Amino acid sequence: MVFDFELTPAGAGRWSAVASPAWVNPRRGVWGGFAIGLCVRVVEAEPESIGEPLSLAITFVSALPAGRLDVTTRRLRQGRSIGVWEVEIRPAGSDEICIHGVVTAARRPVTTRFAFARMPDMPPPEDLPFQERRGSQAQNDAFEWRAIGADPPAMDHPAYTLAWVRSRQGAMDRALLGVLTDAAPPRVLHALGDVMNTTLCLTVYFHATEEQLASAGGDYVLVEYDGRVGGGGASDERSSYWSRNGELLATSEQLVWYRDTPEG
Repeated sequence: MVFDFELTPAGAGRWSAVASPAWVNPRRGVWGGFAIGLCVRVVEAEPESIGEPLSLAITFVSALPAGRLDVTTRRLRQGRSIGVWEVEIRPAGSDEICIHGVVTAARRPVTTRFAFARMPDMPPPEDLPFQERRGSQAQNDAFEWRAIGADPPAMDHPAYTLAWVRSRQGAMDRALLGVLTDAAPPRVLHALGDVMNTTLCLTVYFHATEEQLASAGGDYVLVEYDGRVGGGGASDERSSYWSRNGELLATSEQLVWYRDTPEG
């Protein structure tokens, strides 16, 4: 299974993982979704971590190569309910940090629920066609997509899009939900066409409880994408992830670096 990170302990705060060549993007480096999922998974595996990941802020320092990886974790704080963990990912045997992440985990209290956001209207996934995706082989193996409109996006198309996405790797969990947050085409492609781009940083907020994730299971998740502004080489975008019954599972914010270069 492509989502087996082959994560093994290598000492206190040290882990070994493997990025299969299937994760490599067509242009360069391992798809960022892999690093997001790995950061979540390694904090979940830490014996001293309490509760469940609530947020992840990840910086893509440099391209992560496929192959064996060294993963280090450091507990920045651990209270009775909330813990903060730092994660660094390097090629095995290298001192160069490729991925830096900060994960906040917590033991969730029982509180009164409320919601301001509402799930957008969308035809059911069974009424929409399958879509093939650009990207790594792992990305195509990971998720099934059903959306309105073409992908990849064309220049001058609206940045706001909706898609039903279902895991091909089993029931949805936090790591897989994190992987999904980096699966959509960058919104800069909607404005400028096929220009060079790369994600600089991405933040994920996990709203779903264990019970809500279990309820979502292996069903479709509605993904809502939008962009706001671009200029000076940076474009920001956001996304929301809804279960079929209207529960908000996660949200994300992303900053993309781009250059206006001719196609090809």
